[in-house]
Amino acid sequence: MSLLPDRERAPDGNDSRGDISPQEMVPSRKNVVLVDGVILNGPATDVKAGEKFVEDACRLIMEEVVLKATDINEKVCEWRPPEELKRLLDLELRDAGEPHHRLLQRCQDVIRYSVKTNHPRFFNQLYAGLDYYSLVARFMTEALNPSVYTYEVSPVFLLVEEAVLKKMIEFIGWKEGDGIFNPGGSVSNMYAMNLARYKYCPDIKEKGLSGLPRLILFTSAECHYSMKKSASFLGIGTENVCFVETDGRGKMIPEELEKHVQEAKKEGAAPFLVCATSGTTVLGAFDPLDEIADICERHGLWLHVDASWGGSALMSRKHRRLLQGIHRADSVAWNPHKMLMAGIQCCAFLVKDKSDLLKRCYSANASYLFQQDKFYDVSYDTGDKSIQCSRRPDAFKFWLAWKALGTLGLEERVNRALALSSLNMPIFAFGTFHRASDRWRKDLSSGQNFIWWPRPLRSG
Repeated sequence: MSLLPDRERAPDGNDSRGDISPQEMVPSRKNVVLVDGVILNGPATDVKAGEKFVEDACRLIMEEVVLKATDINEKVCEWRPPEELKRLLDLELRDAGEPHHRLLQRCQDVIRYSVKTNHPRFFNQLYAGLDYYSLVARFMTEALNPSVYTYEVSPVFLLVEEAVLKKMIEFIGWKEGDGIFNPGGSVSNMYAMNLARYKYCPDIKEKGLSGLPRLILFTSAECHYSMKKSASFLGIGTENVCFVETDGRGKMIPEELEKHVQEAKKEGAAPFLVCATSGTTVLGAFDPLDEIADICERHGLWLHVDASWGGSALMSRKHRRLLQGIHRADSVAWNPHKMLMAGIQCCAFLVKDKSDLLKRCYSANASYLFQQDKFYDVSYDTGDKSIQCSRRPDAFKFWLAWKALGTLGLEERVNRALALSSLNMPIFAFGTFHRASDRWRKDLSSGQNFIWWPRPLRSG
């Protein structure tokens, strides 16, 4: 929308401006800054129209997403094949903008054809439903549009993140530690792999991989696929990821880990990391952390626990036993957006080390951001602990939910989730459905995963 006044036209319809200069076209007010016909000290957008759109869009979100999309009587999704959906949405971007009412219709269509992940009958993996407090927190952070890298830019959210990380560290069982929120458990696992490598050989940050022995890491055969991706991304190579055998319940077998570590050393490789899993993606298995930690201590290996899924069990006095020994880990990945419903994405990477290892590993000392002579304690400038510069305040949604529910309320969520999983757990095995026997109940009681298999409709 143009901020300049409409052209005046003579009664015959001709342009009556003549050779009016840009300065003469500016509204009569003082101190107007005009460059190339553009007013620089005026509003960049139509404020009234924008406010009206926000108001109408928020009403639409409340009615169609918060209320309707959580109604069990409504559809989980209005499914359409890709090519049909492209036509329905009219995704083409054009030179001219669209009016208010059409944009609202676009928003309505997006909601209509999106999967309603907060619906009571949405059973896709690793979703837990809608938390209203974290939703409001997301509204707030989207409106404030902060970036969490220095205290001067994001004072409130940096302090919130510090407070949340401190409590998470306490639940792990460490006396002190460090950490950062980042975009996903996959990134947390990559952080751990890189940090363990840096601890093994600090010179690698400047000198690279040349001259190093073959680095090798060990993880469960049931681990998250991000371990292979991280090894590829960091130049370690997927062939140097050793997948350790698991038992019938999906747990890493410590004796097999010991065997693989010794074999790697005999081959001249350099073991540097073991990644255990607390809550595997498929079976929901929890690796035996104490036994794995014994092996890591014996061989001087960094122990990372991918508790992206299962870490929230630490908040339950009844179920934290599933992660027995996690306090012996060097680093932990924990995603509150899963079992604790904090809203995607909310992922913490936590480190036992308090010597600024995280910062030394990832810092680039950008002088335009991280000056040491600021007017406040620069230890609150956490941006050099992250591979990102711009970073979302993801801790806030968890903090607000925690404030609303308290630790006991979050504990209740964990207990409820695990109680649901143990109630008449259906097990799909060898092509047949059957209810869990007592033996299966005992073996699978550590997990929260259901296995669903649709029964084909009989013809006729």
